[in-house]
Amino acid sequence: MANTALVTSEALARYGFPNGHPWGPDRQSAFLREFEHSVALDRVIRLAPREASREELELFHTPAHIDFVVACSDGFEGFLDESDTPAFRGVHTAAATVVGATLEACAAVMEGRVRHAFVPIAGLHHATRQKAAGFCVYNDLGVAVEWLRRYHGLRRIAYVDIDAHHGDGMFYSFEDDPELIFADLHEDASTLYPHTGRAEETGTGVAAGTKLNLPLAAGDGDAAFHAAWVQVEAHLAAYPPEFILLQAGADSLGGDPITHLALTEEAHAYAAARLCVLAEQYCGGRLVGTGGGGYNRHNLGRAWTRVVEAMVAT
Repeated sequence: MANTALVTSEALARYGFPNGHPWGPDRQSAFLREFEHSVALDRVIRLAPREASREELELFHTPAHIDFVVACSDGFEGFLDESDTPAFRGVHTAAATVVGATLEACAAVMEGRVRHAFVPIAGLHHATRQKAAGFCVYNDLGVAVEWLRRYHGLRRIAYVDIDAHHGDGMFYSFEDDPELIFADLHEDASTLYPHTGRAEETGTGVAAGTKLNLPLAAGDGDAAFHAAWVQVEAHLAAYPPEFILLQAGADSLGGDPITHLALTEEAHAYAAARLCVLAEQYCGGRLVGTGGGGYNRHNLGRAWTRVVEAMVAT
């Protein structure tokens, strides 16, 4: 069986906002320019995304939210949220293609075509069930969780997030779900959007204890990351998953224009390599990674390339 799939296409690159927005449509090409020099270049299977169906989107999102995005896709000149996520012509198709890309990655893993997969333009972890937020129109990761449950019968899924921003759309959507195992290393709520993800937020009701939030201080680097990572592995050992989703946001690297952490790409390589090992131990190798944030193009190219290299090598 092949090892790792990479999901990219021109259609996927269209998920990007105009007029100098930090999440521009050039992010996929920035990654691919770096990846072209990688030892993993000829060791991945290339997959193309598809547009997620309305039925698939409704596994996670409300019909009202989808209707709103569709209505804003034909030249609406405003925002899909308060002020971070502008509409653009074709935004519904572009965002649904992100969701479809993550679902294609999950399908390739579940069907045994590969053990791991990576989608660079994905990981839209701020969108809630009801609305867009923080550059995220639809939450491909939330849809993936519900899709894996509906169509493949999985229950306990682990979500690991190393983006500088807290994955609030995932956390609060599954806050009371004991079978969504959540571990998130992110910049402290006091210094960065969305100002959530405090350590004491561990899940509610029957899900209490299944959520792990690990805030890092502004300026923290790889040493702090590794110290916190020990808790991630202990958390997954306590709740062994059937599938692992990784949100590998590169905005946690030093030099990102809108965040304040100081990780290197070595942290991302380490996280991906360790999750591959844990996936082999707990769930037959099933691991899908998504790119998430990252607004320094050199950083995202390096970080995501190292993630794919770790997957290929494991």
